[in-house]
Amino acid sequence: MSRVLITGGAGFIGAHLARRLVGDGGTVDLVDDFSRAVRDAELAALAASGRVRILQRDLRAEGALDDLGDGYAQVFHLAAVVGVGRVVRQPLAVLADSVAMLTGVIAAAQRQRALERLVFMSTSEVCAGTLDRGELPFPTPESVPLVITRLPRPRTAYMLSKIYGEAMCQHAEVPFSILRPHNVYGPRMGLAHVIPELLQRAHAADDGAPLAVASIDHRRTFCYVDDAVELIRRIAASPACAGETLNVGVAAPEVTIGELGGLIAQTVGKQLEIVARPTTPGSPPRRCPDMTRTHGLVGRPPQVDLASGLRLTYDWYRRHVFDAEGAARTAV
Repeated sequence: MSRVLITGGAGFIGAHLARRLVGDGGTVDLVDDFSRAVRDAELAALAASGRVRILQRDLRAEGALDDLGDGYAQVFHLAAVVGVGRVVRQPLAVLADSVAMLTGVIAAAQRQRALERLVFMSTSEVCAGTLDRGELPFPTPESVPLVITRLPRPRTAYMLSKIYGEAMCQHAEVPFSILRPHNVYGPRMGLAHVIPELLQRAHAADDGAPLAVASIDHRRTFCYVDDAVELIRRIAASPACAGETLNVGVAAPEVTIGELGGLIAQTVGKQLEIVARPTTPGSPPRRCPDMTRTHGLVGRPPQVDLASGLRLTYDWYRRHVFDAEGAARTAV
């Protein structure tokens, strides 16, 4: 039975990953500072399994992981400073905090007796500068050269924190895999993302009402969280993926945000008029990963199509958030 550490483990992908690893017979330590995540029913169920410990730690603090021992087979670093608002308001903290957290995680990984893999969650945003220069191919392979956006631009801080993190892992002298997720969605991801945000407004709208959609012509592919977690689990377990930087997502179908709005209206069972709102500042006009390398190494194409994933996501949010009352509504 393997022992696993997940930082940022109380968040969206971390909790889904923990549930999958527990199903494989593993034991998991989830570390989180709970600045964004909450102790909801999903976490309670994981803790009740007897195979998950939930540890509240500030990863920016020196020695935050020193007491956790040396018996982990895998370390997943999912913790990050996220949210466009914070990135824009506090770019220096985004850089400094991200480096401090990863420094501690790498030190913990280096202490392990038989570490199989350190998995670092990077981002598709590392390609933002290449996109700005008009040099980004679609679908986007992992081998694309990375170009830095202008340093005074606050959003550059998040991209830089992840590029620097990738470099730190490359030189950490531990077996590692770097992941670049592309638009992963699903239950429990919070409301500050395009799919749950549109689902919430569509759920509340009257039949026949308008549904305002920003960046309506921007194009995305969307990966349901169960498919993403299965790829992450396989990458971490595969010797062939050690030392690799790999996309996590789906290459098709590619849909506009306006088309996504129409699919969401269908999901909630309403006739809604899609109305264009202004483009969100900093939103890339297109994001689509080339999954050839990832699938060649670990197989397993996506199992959940977009319509099914939207239905699963809507059913969860309707039950736990949209139609919940009182304290239950604080679950995300």
